[in-house]
Amino acid sequence: MTGTSGTTTGAAPAGRGRRERLRAETTAEIKDTALRLMASGGPDAITLRAIAREMGMTANAIYGYFATRDDLVTTLIDDVYSALADAVEAAWAHASAEGPATRILAWARAFRAWALANPEGFRLVYGDPVPGYRAPEEGPAPDAARRVCTGLAGLAAAAWPHAEPLYRDSAFGWDDFDAGLLDKVRPAFPDLPPAGVALALRLWGHLHGLVALEVYGHLGRQTTSPDKLFQEELNRLVTTLGVPKTSR
Repeated sequence: MTGTSGTTTGAAPAGRGRRERLRAETTAEIKDTALRLMASGGPDAITLRAIAREMGMTANAIYGYFATRDDLVTTLIDDVYSALADAVEAAWAHASAEGPATRILAWARAFRAWALANPEGFRLVYGDPVPGYRAPEEGPAPDAARRVCTGLAGLAAAAWPHAEPLYRDSAFGWDDFDAGLLDKVRPAFPDLPPAGVALALRLWGHLHGLVALEVYGHLGRQTTSPDKLFQEELNRLVTTLGVPKTSR
């Protein structure tokens, strides 16, 4: 399209496109460097000055990409948490035609696989707090947190038709749970009772516990077969829920 001045409009100038590409590449390098520093020095190693030094930039230059260290940390958490949500949702969807046992196993395996492939991301979301970090009021990754939370509730909802007889004497009521948790879970699973929400937290405890031990290197000193341990824990978990076994 040609404008009234005779210049072509509707396409970005080549120079601007190159600048945007370079900015995106530098932003990605900043985030990668931050995670690498965290891996070697812990969460308090994430500082804009340290990142600038690693990248051969001036401290002032890096502030053009992230105004504060907290802005960078918030972006990192959103990135890695969203990647986790994508991974477990894809595993759940891929097993959508299977029975509840297979779907639960698929979600759990995807969670572990992501954590082992992204240990710094796992630690950033579920492990060591970044000293002095102040998250936004709605949290650093509210959409990803909702997706993973409802995914866990989905595990409980899938198991609930089989597990419900085991929890008929549950004393849990809605006032036993955080309102923010219920705001995520109840719209997605309106038929899941309080005992079912408690079951979702129990499932989370099983999955997170073993994975955290493995990510932090504690299982490596105890067993040469952490994969086998995790798989047997999942199989036993499915059995205790009364969910019918599948061939997978």
